[in-house]
Amino acid sequence: MKLSFRWYGAGDPVPLAYIRQIPGMRSVVSAVYDVKPGQVWPEESLARIKADCEENGLVFDVVESIPVPEDIKLGRPNRDELLAVYGENIRRCARYGVKCVTYNFMPVFDWTRTQLDKKASDGSTSLVMYWDQLRDLDPLTDDINLPGWDASYTRDEIKALFAAYAAVGEEGLWENLAYFLKAVIPVAEECGVRMAIHPDDPPYPLFGLPRIVTCEENLDRLLKLADSPANSLCLCTGSLGCARMNDVPALVRKYAAMDRIAFMHIRNVKIMEDGSFEERAHLSACGSLDVYEIVRALVECGFDGYVRPDHGRMIWGETGKPGYGLYDRALGAAYINGLFEACEKAGRKG
Repeated sequence: MKLSFRWYGAGDPVPLAYIRQIPGMRSVVSAVYDVKPGQVWPEESLARIKADCEENGLVFDVVESIPVPEDIKLGRPNRDELLAVYGENIRRCARYGVKCVTYNFMPVFDWTRTQLDKKASDGSTSLVMYWDQLRDLDPLTDDINLPGWDASYTRDEIKALFAAYAAVGEEGLWENLAYFLKAVIPVAEECGVRMAIHPDDPPYPLFGLPRIVTCEENLDRLLKLADSPANSLCLCTGSLGCARMNDVPALVRKYAAMDRIAFMHIRNVKIMEDGSFEERAHLSACGSLDVYEIVRALVECGFDGYVRPDHGRMIWGETGKPGYGLYDRALGAAYINGLFEACEKAGRKG
């Protein structure tokens, strides 16, 4: 596996000089964050990321993410123009050494949480989603801005988007995803890039918006839309794992054996009695996921893709971007390293 770490560029409070000190760290996962969706990424921005990484002994070869504009997801008349821009961004990323591009197809909002700083009994804080905090909220009538949501939308824009997605529906979203893949997968193949779709987070509908990258049946359908290694998964254990319906180790084993996982996000979550969930430390005992079994499945299937410790807690007084501090993600990386080494050596002895 290729161990990687998410980095938000020059303004990230976690510098590359610290990331390079994590044992086994190889790759940096980043993006051009100052360009709006649907616009071409400047080559000088990509060149700067590449150079910064190389100066610190790291490799910039994973992009997370190239955002998919809402007009593509909705199948609007301007989507071909936007898809041409998207393809150009893939080509530019490949020109600077990128081998994997992550994206998602979630309507309106990306990940949804109700708190970013839930304090645990040990004093650490983490991201959580509690149904009792979410159940009575209505984004069409309430003035709300939940974590993970694009705060640039006005309330009128939110209402218009909700109406548009209601008209498109789940099957329409599938059709638009198929159209997207038909346009971008040939470009990715041409460039030697693997497109890695991130699951919906959480993997079930919220506020009536359709969500389709949610479970085994839908992952199978997605991969059949373009039967190519370039159409692969960013399999996020925490996103899929916060729903009891998903057997994450089994999913990992199935899709790794098919060579359809390009990127693994490994983190742990604790599912509560009512389906709410809390993000926890990476250790298996801390949450509902068996991280050992997830890594064992990867090793036994010969996985050689990218892995990163996903969201971490804030510990030891660290402040910064919730979920993306240094300390707990570094602990996660060390834990992942240990699991891979143990599983690989056990496999050789067997």
